[in-house]
Amino acid sequence: MKVYANQLERHLKSHGLPPVILVSGDEPLQMAECCDAIRQQARSVGYLGREVLHVESGFDWGELEREANALSLFAEQRIIELRLPNAKPGIQGGKALQAYCAAPAPDTILLVTMGKLESAASKSKWCQAIESAGFMVQLWPVERAQLPRWIEQRMRKVGLQPEGEVAAMLADRVEGNLLAASQEIEKLRLLIGQGRLDVEQLLSVVADSARYDVFTLVDAALLGDAVRVNKIVNGLQAEGGEPVLILWALSREIRTLLNIAYEARRGGADDALLRRYRIWDKRKTAVKSALQRYRYPHWVQMLEQCAEIDRMIKGQSQGNPWDELSALAMRMAGIRLPRAPAGL
Repeated sequence: MKVYANQLERHLKSHGLPPVILVSGDEPLQMAECCDAIRQQARSVGYLGREVLHVESGFDWGELEREANALSLFAEQRIIELRLPNAKPGIQGGKALQAYCAAPAPDTILLVTMGKLESAASKSKWCQAIESAGFMVQLWPVERAQLPRWIEQRMRKVGLQPEGEVAAMLADRVEGNLLAASQEIEKLRLLIGQGRLDVEQLLSVVADSARYDVFTLVDAALLGDAVRVNKIVNGLQAEGGEPVLILWALSREIRTLLNIAYEARRGGADDALLRRYRIWDKRKTAVKSALQRYRYPHWVQMLEQCAEIDRMIKGQSQGNPWDELSALAMRMAGIRLPRAPAGL
């Protein structure tokens, strides 16, 4: 049997715990939460013991059988967690899993966790044996287009009531990292409490530890606020900011503007076009300002400048990344600074 991750808790309460459960996937937050739900349900019905087997290079699959046959000191119900780094148990592992599923240990739940299960592996004998003896949960990444909805649902689950574009803004910040999104939502719950959550509250809480964050830098550059750009870059450098993170934020914005500018060559950057590129209302003024300042070829040149800075950061090209990042951000703001000669 296959069970979807978002139905797992309901399924456990209505159907109980089978002797074997497989959870597969590469998304750490979903993996952790699914396993926690299984452990919590197991504890609630008396499965208090727990043994963990890590399948590493040279692992003896006979250990699974020995652990299954071992009697606890108090003969208590228990969970055996079998953790694989990938979804390839190998020939011996496949046979061991099949044998276990044919005769599961009494008073024991075998929880198998592994990486993403490929289509061919899901049709293997060992995988079918697990499905017959229990159920499997396959975890899938939350797609970028689905992330705002995922964030909104999670916010409402903890009592937050996000308004307008709050969920979309947080989705932009965490870039598909569900664990980071979950941590930010918990921070919002602790600092703001339950109830209404607007954009200003989000921005006041969800920020980098640096005094000036990279997103503020991007917006200042788009708005053409050269004085603030210079101040933020200096602040980030003084506080030990990572050049690679700043370059990532600037290059991501430049790439988006390049694409919008390309499509807007004939009809202009209207609201419909900006919506297609997920430019939320609060940022439309900044984006339109930048697009009026530069046309498509200029954004291409700035993207090439990003590639050069990337080589500097990696030590593949001479130059000071901080000086070049400052020059790039100032250029986005409409100010052309003289660039240092190569080798200086």
